[in-house]
Amino acid sequence: MRDISWVKESVFYHIYPIGAFDCPRENKGAETAGHRILKLIEWIPHMLNLGINAIYLGPIWESGTHGYDTFDYYKLDSRLGDNSDFKKVVEACHKAGIKVVLDGVFNHVGRGHKAFLDVKEKRENSPYKDWIAGLNFGGNNWYNDGFSYECWSGAQELVKLNYWCEDVNNHILNAVAMWIDEFDIDGLRLDAADCIQRDFFKRLKNFTEERKPTFWLMGEIIHGDYNIYVNDEMLDAVTNYECWKGIYSSHNDHNYFEINYAMKRQWGQGGLYQGKYLYNFIDNHDVNRIYTLLKEKENIYPVYTLLFTMPGLPSIYYGSEFGIEGDKNAGQGDYALRPALDIEKESNPDLIEHIKMLAEIRKSSDALKEGTYEEVQVKNETLVFARVFKDEYVIVALNSTDKEQHLYFDYRGESHDIVLPPHGSKILK
Repeated sequence: MRDISWVKESVFYHIYPIGAFDCPRENKGAETAGHRILKLIEWIPHMLNLGINAIYLGPIWESGTHGYDTFDYYKLDSRLGDNSDFKKVVEACHKAGIKVVLDGVFNHVGRGHKAFLDVKEKRENSPYKDWIAGLNFGGNNWYNDGFSYECWSGAQELVKLNYWCEDVNNHILNAVAMWIDEFDIDGLRLDAADCIQRDFFKRLKNFTEERKPTFWLMGEIIHGDYNIYVNDEMLDAVTNYECWKGIYSSHNDHNYFEINYAMKRQWGQGGLYQGKYLYNFIDNHDVNRIYTLLKEKENIYPVYTLLFTMPGLPSIYYGSEFGIEGDKNAGQGDYALRPALDIEKESNPDLIEHIKMLAEIRKSSDALKEGTYEEVQVKNETLVFARVFKDEYVIVALNSTDKEQHLYFDYRGESHDIVLPPHGSKILK
């Protein structure tokens, strides 16, 4: 019987391995091969110190460049190491009590995938011609192959797979089975989930449930109704982009009404996603670092408080616990968001201690892990809300200003008089 109760206890750490462990940007086979994934084992004490008990790893399968152009779903990227290296990593994480979730880039493959190479060579005679969505031998593409095909978001280096083809389904499901059976992974984050045929997710959920009843599925969804994907038949969670935007802009604009509205809409009385655990984040491999986004850097403290006390699952993107910056519009593009990181050389003890405290408080509170959201007092620059579960409740107060704030409010028949420090927060249990 399916049991993913571990997820509600989780504090996630998101690592982009090809960047974090300083891989060459282009995969040149033996020339660029290494055992860089083993570096992750050295990060485990740091993650445990933060309170992390689950990691989501960006793409690790053999690819040509950034990992989202998969060449081989059955093989670790040679820049990161070999499959035996990854087995050591998972075993070390599990021994430390850390779950391991991989990035499942299943919507598209790179032009180095065997199916595409075979079509390129044999054209109409290729047994893989049905694997590629929209394949048209009467068209052409950027690369002058003499045929056209569907791709992700206009990027012709990312070749869309055809999930109406049974062989494609089996190719992906067999790969998932291998990573579960041989490496004991705990879940998948499904890239570009809104682009994939939804019936595949139903099949994937049944398949993984039979293979490993604790297996968790999370999809990358940016817009729209998350209930389309988060339900008993399909996925367990999606990326909560609605609140990502609300978190940073509420602090930048001194307008807590924005994030309060989003949280009430999602998890308040009769909220759209009550009882569901969306994947919350304040930055990731696709968006600017939170420290770069914030106009007043000191607001990093109430931002993290909000991340850990709002409904859903908190996730830290590697390096942001130190307050590192990253701006994708400054010339390096996404590479600016995915840097190599030597955690021994990074330091931000105050922020680290703040995050450690928040992780401990969250893990010890059923209200913070499972409770609904209740607005208590909302103003432009201060916000007070409660998380309620059965007879337990926790009150959270946030201050986005550079001045001390004296707040008075009533909740459940009790009067409160608290002082919030500049850019500070308080959690009342």
